[in-house]
Amino acid sequence: MSPVPTAPARRRRIGWPQRVFSQVLLMQLTIVTGVIALATGLFLAPLSAQLDDQAMRRALAIAETTASPELAEDVTGSRPTPDGPVQAEAERIRQATGAEYIVVMDGRGVRWSHTSPAQIGRIVSTDPSEALAGRDVMEIDSGTLGRSARGKVPLRDADGRIVGAVSVGIEYDSVRARLLAAIPGLLAYAGGALAVGALAAYLISRRLQRQTHDLAFSDISALLAEREAMLHGIREGVVALDAAGRVRLLNDEAQRLLGLGQEAIGRPLDEVLGEGRTSDVLAGRVNGDDLLAVRGSRVLVANRMPTNDGGAVVTLRDRTELEQLGRELDSTRGLIDALRAQDHEHANRLHTLLGLLELEMHEEAVEFVTEVAGVHRATAEQVTEKIHDPLLAALLVGKATVAAERGVSLRIAPATLLPDRLVDPRGLVTMVGNLVDNALDAAAGTPDAQIEVELHTVGGTVILRVADSGPGVPAEHRESIFTEGWTTKELPSHGKRGLGLPLVRRFAERQGGSATVRESAAEGAEFVVVLPDALAETGSDGDLPRTPPPLGAPGAGQTGAPGGAGGEREVRQAR
Repeated sequence: MSPVPTAPARRRRIGWPQRVFSQVLLMQLTIVTGVIALATGLFLAPLSAQLDDQAMRRALAIAETTASPELAEDVTGSRPTPDGPVQAEAERIRQATGAEYIVVMDGRGVRWSHTSPAQIGRIVSTDPSEALAGRDVMEIDSGTLGRSARGKVPLRDADGRIVGAVSVGIEYDSVRARLLAAIPGLLAYAGGALAVGALAAYLISRRLQRQTHDLAFSDISALLAEREAMLHGIREGVVALDAAGRVRLLNDEAQRLLGLGQEAIGRPLDEVLGEGRTSDVLAGRVNGDDLLAVRGSRVLVANRMPTNDGGAVVTLRDRTELEQLGRELDSTRGLIDALRAQDHEHANRLHTLLGLLELEMHEEAVEFVTEVAGVHRATAEQVTEKIHDPLLAALLVGKATVAAERGVSLRIAPATLLPDRLVDPRGLVTMVGNLVDNALDAAAGTPDAQIEVELHTVGGTVILRVADSGPGVPAEHRESIFTEGWTTKELPSHGKRGLGLPLVRRFAERQGGSATVRESAAEGAEFVVVLPDALAETGSDGDLPRTPPPLGAPGAGQTGAPGGAGGEREVRQAR
């Protein structure tokens, strides 16, 4: 039976580390070591040349001091002997200055002094021609005493004539010794600097290790790719802010919900969004969970989570459709209640009619039916005579019926007159529906409850006024009621209120108009909406608009049939 082959053991390769901490530490240590080595080399290179220059200048200075006129007289007035005055003076100066040698020569290059008396009377080993020609010489050269730093000067008598030269040498080994003696101290300083640099590199790398959670660069790259895919793939808006309140990140959904682009990144939040509740919620000036904000025609739910660096991450959910469904449910329940009341009223009328017929009071029965039908017909005719737009007319007829069932009188003001030339009829339907609903809630249950609606034009401007006989709005709350989420009513089934009036103001401001509230003549609330350029220009066809509504505007390219259901449905969708 053959042995089962075993897999070879994997050998660990020593290579470039994977962790960010290890890589940064290694790179920093390499940089610090390289800088220290370079600085040491750059310091030692000129130090050697500097020591050579100092030694040569010292030799030259000793030579200039030795080459006196008295020494020149001794050269011309005696012979070159080991016990002569020239040798004695040269040795005295050499011992006093610590020079390696002092050689005095005549004009022929014959030595008159030397550290070795046997060399006196002999020709010098190096060329003295430059010194004998009257020039000072500094050099590093080799002679009978070895390599030395030399200085040579001409020797002049009292009359200035050159009678010889003086050569002084400084032992070169002493220069090298000074250089070598300086190296340990320099290396000690370099080692200290390297140790400090290594410690700083380690501390910085440890801090980086904590911040990166000891991840490898490949892990960071993968996390970044996953983060980008997640942020731009989820169906929630994500806005990241730094500690200064500047936009740090916007994913695709946040750009769509807020109507912003990539140019918003790096700019302050208040600058890109403007003042308002949306900016306050995102900036953290409003606290809480699932905070409502309105951006354009969208209803958003925002949640803010602070980050460790002082910034924050805000998530946004589009609640527009859910809010529409919730309000549609509320409206449906209201209509069911109204239909239930109408059912009772209709049964009472049928019972009355049946009784008149059984009593054979036929004329009274005809009058009763005529009166009941005439009331509804009169209301519809009154509305359509003053409001020519079919959507608005249908809305107000339906609202009048609902108001009557709730014990509220809804009437059209005598000054009302609105032609069928609206640029954005569905936007005006939204505003009228919201204001009438709020007025119904305020006036219902009060004595002599009534609502008055007025729509008239001044040039191309449409002015909407809705007044009620309710308790009114206190002066200190007349701006707060236009803030998203502000309400005094009980929460409905979908759990949110305070959106109708903010939407009314947004619709008005989008068209360059305004929405305000004041006290009405009946001591209730009176809302006034001004919409500049809300009417299209007339052409040769009278009331037909010459220019169609702009693309993207509510109602552009759509038609609505008159009738209470159509107008009511439009209002339910926008409230």
